[in-house]
Amino acid sequence: MIDTFHLKPVTRAYDASVKHAPIRQVYKSPIYSHLLVIDKENGGSKADASNAGINLSRAPLFCVVDADSMLEVESLLSSVRPFMEDPEHMIAVGGTVRVLNGCTVKSGQVTHVGLPSNPLALVQYMEYIRAFLMARLAWSRWGMLSIISGAFGIFRRDVVIEVGGFSHDTVGEDYDLVIKLHKHMCNSGRRYAMRYVPEPVCWTEAPETFKVLALQRQRWQRGALEVFFKHRDMMLKPRYGVLGMVGFPNNLVIDVLGPLAEFTGYLLMPILWMAGRLNGDFILAYTSLFFLLGVFISICSLILEEMELRRLDNWQDLLKLGLVAVLENFGYRQYNSFLRLVGWWEFLRKKKVWGEMTRKGATRQAP
Repeated sequence: MIDTFHLKPVTRAYDASVKHAPIRQVYKSPIYSHLLVIDKENGGSKADASNAGINLSRAPLFCVVDADSMLEVESLLSSVRPFMEDPEHMIAVGGTVRVLNGCTVKSGQVTHVGLPSNPLALVQYMEYIRAFLMARLAWSRWGMLSIISGAFGIFRRDVVIEVGGFSHDTVGEDYDLVIKLHKHMCNSGRRYAMRYVPEPVCWTEAPETFKVLALQRQRWQRGALEVFFKHRDMMLKPRYGVLGMVGFPNNLVIDVLGPLAEFTGYLLMPILWMAGRLNGDFILAYTSLFFLLGVFISICSLILEEMELRRLDNWQDLLKLGLVAVLENFGYRQYNSFLRLVGWWEFLRKKKVWGEMTRKGATRQAP
């Protein structure tokens, strides 16, 4: 970086408002005047590095982007719009995260949107569409957005400093920050707003091997459990509004009890059938309904994606994703349930390691 951007050491005054490992040196570039590079001691987490950026930032807003992600040209402008529309109350905005695998990248921008050739990444492509264009859009509209992806989020710096920045005690630091912001604003009795906007897109690389996927999903589950139990005092408390009364009970069912219940169901149904305690026709009907509901939600997400963003070039890709929406229920979903169960076990063992996230990603073209 020093050679490429001709970085020069500079002295920059800053307040250590949030906690992070010591900074060794700060650099600026004579070529790009707005580029500031921080060389700091390894704090052991992304949260620590992000906190250093928060301290040295001088803007009222800051954006967090993962190292394996890239923003579309208009993403920052689109994401800042809610702050301009409601500057007094808007404190955080998240955009859409899409799978980069299969796309063509030139000069740091996606020039062609394609589907991943890797089957595992292809299933995650569908999964990301469903997670963002259905779940987060709904939570945002109902005023109980509980997570803004660490891959792409914009926050009001002063409010984040008030809650102490990103926490070091969880691997789900993005989830934790959003919950801390909700909690702080409600306890302070201040009106506020958070929003998910589908138009700004951040492209990120999805795991293409079962090993890397397992590390990622187990970490996600650990983070969800850490944050839930850390802030469990918010559940069913009217003070925390719809998040406390609806959002946290939902997280209890989905994040805490969901993996245990789903895996137990897969295990018990064949055992009870063989023991004569469950009727075979009932099991078949129940399982069919279970899978059809999953397919229905995925297809609705795909339709909404095409209506809202129109990223795919041809109907063949839409047909392929429709097929994936069906097939992911036979194997992939069960595998994910197992990984979440392993994440539960790691949470009980108080494991804190992130794990190595190797990436392969998009096809790169020379500038």
